[in-house]
Amino acid sequence: MIGTPPRQGASRRGFLGAAAGTLGGAMLAGTAGATPPPLMHGPGLATEPFHGAHQSGITTPAQRHVYFVAFDIVTDKRSDVQDLLRRWSEDAARLTAGLPLAGADSADQAPVDSNEAAGLGPQRLTLTIGFGAGLFARDGVDRFGLAARRPEALIDLPRFNGDQLLPEKTGGDLCVQACADNAQVAMHAARHLARVGYGVVQPRWAQAGFGAGAKPGETPRNLMGFKDGTMNPDPRDPGAMAHHVWVGDEGGWMKGGSYLVARPIRIALEHWDRMKLGFQEQVVGRHKASGAPLGGMHEFEPMKLDATDADGNFIIPENSHARLGAPEINDGAQILRRAYSYDNGLAHIAERWPPWRQGMFMDAGLLFLAWQRDPRSGFVKIFENMAKFDMMNQFVTHIGSGLFACPPGARPGGFVGETLFAA
Repeated sequence: MIGTPPRQGASRRGFLGAAAGTLGGAMLAGTAGATPPPLMHGPGLATEPFHGAHQSGITTPAQRHVYFVAFDIVTDKRSDVQDLLRRWSEDAARLTAGLPLAGADSADQAPVDSNEAAGLGPQRLTLTIGFGAGLFARDGVDRFGLAARRPEALIDLPRFNGDQLLPEKTGGDLCVQACADNAQVAMHAARHLARVGYGVVQPRWAQAGFGAGAKPGETPRNLMGFKDGTMNPDPRDPGAMAHHVWVGDEGGWMKGGSYLVARPIRIALEHWDRMKLGFQEQVVGRHKASGAPLGGMHEFEPMKLDATDADGNFIIPENSHARLGAPEINDGAQILRRAYSYDNGLAHIAERWPPWRQGMFMDAGLLFLAWQRDPRSGFVKIFENMAKFDMMNQFVTHIGSGLFACPPGARPGGFVGETLFAA
């Protein structure tokens, strides 16, 4: 048998402690005498591993959907947080493997599984867990005895030019990124982790997204119609990942982890859609159809940043998005973008650029998710100039923000964040 059903009347913390560590041997190693439960039935049986040196969902080939949620911690007990991370890790390993959740249903308690994803299969589900600054201290208070272990790289992001950050879409003590090839599977997984966290955490903000892995092997397009992520370092290149994405020896307990910048970015689609194609391409610095840099033919050919036209003007404009984000302009800095489009329907919006219209517009844009070894030499380095000079800023507004330290992966029987709580 895998896991132990909660006893009637047992405390929640007691159940969390009893459940910790039961998954590893029986599920993955086939403990003698144990009969693993069958995989979920359904068309999406492909799986991604939960356990490993790194958390999945970072260099994993992008799935089609994401459900991202940030949480505030509402308990004042360190043991509650540890127990929750154990429970999250155990249940995440089951969900990503397509296994049923531990426990047995009975008429006098809530079901173990909300069951809305039954029959859909694991759908390459990944669950990635991160820690915000509030886990270490809030308002100067060392909440859980962890303040001294806050990584130097887990900075308070500066306020960038043009930011219009909404409190209800900013911050968080913990985060979960759920990605899958089915939107309902991703949402179900995030919902389940939120559900078992009642009393320890409460959701602060969330955003669903789509489109990143719609065509495997191709760079996805954002809602502006351009390919998004062409300049990414290659996730299949261990050297590039070690240099740009994975934290090294300098990180202490974060070694093997990565830092996530999460930002919902609203796009003024009605404004953008009225722009001429040539102007759109000047803004981005790439051809819309092919993704090639202006003056080029193929998406991945190098940008010729020194190339000029007959009048001496740069072919790729100085304030174009692609030029300002290029490693050559940013001392070699690169981040691993894993962004998704989002659509929240309509909302009353005031545009931040002429003609400064107000009214009911599409509340849609990009859930920007970027991974890096150190945000100081990654996102901050790249975005400081982009925030000031990027032509795209007349069409996009950063309305939320979060920075999270995502620890290394969990071992079977362990939990994400074990390296933090070990000392």
